[in-house]
Amino acid sequence: MFQTSVLASGSKGNCILIRSRNTALILDAGISLKRTWAALDALAVPRHTIKAVIVSHEHTDHTRSAGAMARSLKIPLYISADTYAYCSHRLGKVEQWLRYFESGVDFIVGDILVRPFRSSHDAVDPNNFCFEHNDRRLGVALDLGQCTRLTSLRLSQAHTLILESNHDHNMLMEGPYDWNLKMRVKSEHGHLSNDEAVGVLSQVLHPGMQNIVLAHLSETNNLPDLAFKVMYEYLQSIRSEIKLQVASQHIHTALIDI
Repeated sequence: MFQTSVLASGSKGNCILIRSRNTALILDAGISLKRTWAALDALAVPRHTIKAVIVSHEHTDHTRSAGAMARSLKIPLYISADTYAYCSHRLGKVEQWLRYFESGVDFIVGDILVRPFRSSHDAVDPNNFCFEHNDRRLGVALDLGQCTRLTSLRLSQAHTLILESNHDHNMLMEGPYDWNLKMRVKSEHGHLSNDEAVGVLSQVLHPGMQNIVLAHLSETNNLPDLAFKVMYEYLQSIRSEIKLQVASQHIHTALIDI
């Protein structure tokens, strides 16, 4: 068994569950503990199976309850040293639970191999991840302004892919954000548009990929139906039967077999 669920995804908070039969992990704890526990309960995933929480970067929508989760469950908090130095004041007393990781250096939690790699985002030390168990691979690529060669390489063997599809270009440019924020979002250190998400998939798609979950949608500059339509039309054009769904800011996905 190797499964994932996006418990929440968007600018207001991100949280992803990854689990094998013996080990469960939380990638980013950007929503409240109350919401996280409620989602886990709904999925029938016992809290005691959570063996670690991992933080990708310091932004609040990824760290909101990370410290509280580590303390509550008495589990390791995996975070890069630079990220911790930048956001330690928001995490609270977690020194006894801290485990530092480095981008590009794999580590193991239980029976899951965690492979962090550098992301292109405006954070002090942003990382994306692959998770591997029994020859199955989950790729997670969120908060990235561009798909680098490294990103393509890491995602190229994923069986399930959680991929950012943050904004529609026209909605962003015609929307309420000020000009500087618009430029930040669409920059190489910002977020992927719907069309750019298609471009990433076109680089990493392979016959063994079975699931794509579009995530980190902007509630201001995107619509779930629009993000789905853009990706679905691409998949139809290449006659792909990959399962496609869109993660929500407010409702967790079902458990997905990786």
